[in-house]
Amino acid sequence: MIAEKSHTAQDIINKISATASKVGFIKNDILTNALMQIENKGIPNNRHEDYKYCNMDAVLKREFKSIEQKFTEVKNINSYKLADTITLVVVNGNYSVNLSDKVGLKGLHINSFSNLDSLAKEKIASIAKVNTDSFIALNTVFCSNGFHLKVEKNTALQTPIHIIYVSSAESEAIVNSRNLIELEENAQAIIIERQVVIGKGKIFTNFLSEKFVAQNAKLDSYLLQNEGLLGYSVNTNQVQIESNSVYHNTTVTLNGAVVRNNHHVVLSGKNSEANLNGLFSSKGTQLIDNHTLMDHQVPNCESNELYKGIINDKSTGVFNGKIFVRKDAQKTNAYQSSKNILLSDDAIINTKPQLEIYADDVKCSHGTSTGKIDENALFYLNTRGIGKESARRLLLNSFAKEVIDRIELESLREEITKLFEN
Repeated sequence: MIAEKSHTAQDIINKISATASKVGFIKNDILTNALMQIENKGIPNNRHEDYKYCNMDAVLKREFKSIEQKFTEVKNINSYKLADTITLVVVNGNYSVNLSDKVGLKGLHINSFSNLDSLAKEKIASIAKVNTDSFIALNTVFCSNGFHLKVEKNTALQTPIHIIYVSSAESEAIVNSRNLIELEENAQAIIIERQVVIGKGKIFTNFLSEKFVAQNAKLDSYLLQNEGLLGYSVNTNQVQIESNSVYHNTTVTLNGAVVRNNHHVVLSGKNSEANLNGLFSSKGTQLIDNHTLMDHQVPNCESNELYKGIINDKSTGVFNGKIFVRKDAQKTNAYQSSKNILLSDDAIINTKPQLEIYADDVKCSHGTSTGKIDENALFYLNTRGIGKESARRLLLNSFAKEVIDRIELESLREEITKLFEN
């Protein structure tokens, strides 16, 4: 059932249109369709099945009553840098040449949206369809001057790319940040994306990334979310992978008042592989919502998902994962697992693993488990002289380790381990 549209969508359009970038890289017919989507569907509320536990319409009404769009200048991001990486910086949705490292790697091209060629423009909004979600439509109409990152064919980047998305405002503001990431045939890259909020104002970030992984290419990607209690976000990753390609992603959410992650992967080429890993920790009244879709369109592909959540106080965690196997996608192997620990009686977890299968020669499974810390394990550690709090921390670190250990980049793995332990 779809609810009647509220006035929230029009309010947002009115308040951010004056400050939105007009860089002219999206076709007029796509913009028209995006505006129609917003007008007809509005902002999703809990009557929309995909947003049943994450009423974004209510969040925007409650938390963003007077959107002033007064952004503050960001001059230094050194504290967020990672060693032995190339740093790219996006400030309030706009690619910052001044704060980013100079790129001199052969086969790597980075251009702001305002400098795109016609071929790159054709790819924008080609897999992130504006009629599928109002936040995709909203971003398409009002996205700022983001960037296109392309790795040429037969290029294996030896240095990871670290992209820092910084949002900063004096008061309530909305940022529509966007990128286009493209790996050509036989290309390889490691990309780390980090989202942070600084300054005094509440910020709602509507982030959208379109990622293309061509034949025989491999993309290892990581997303670190640590936006604090002033950060509210909807984050959409639309990924398309071609034959014999590999896509890995690990998303770690450590902070944020409301965080909604939509991760959709289309396996459109034979013998492709996709792996999604997630770890989130929530406290207070935070809401962390992870939605995934593995769309198997062709035969002989494999996907794996592992999401783990630690939910404390009166916070809420959500995992909704769907494996969709189309009629022609025979010989599909797809696996999905959601595991969660509740640290208080008031903590809530909503999980909904789904299988939708139209092929008959497949191996697919899903499972979910939720519970509290194992009291027997806690007692065992206590009897060995380990205090209750230390034992509790040790068990939680062990629970998270399975996901953290899948981060191959050592500097990032060490930082996330330290942040998680704190």
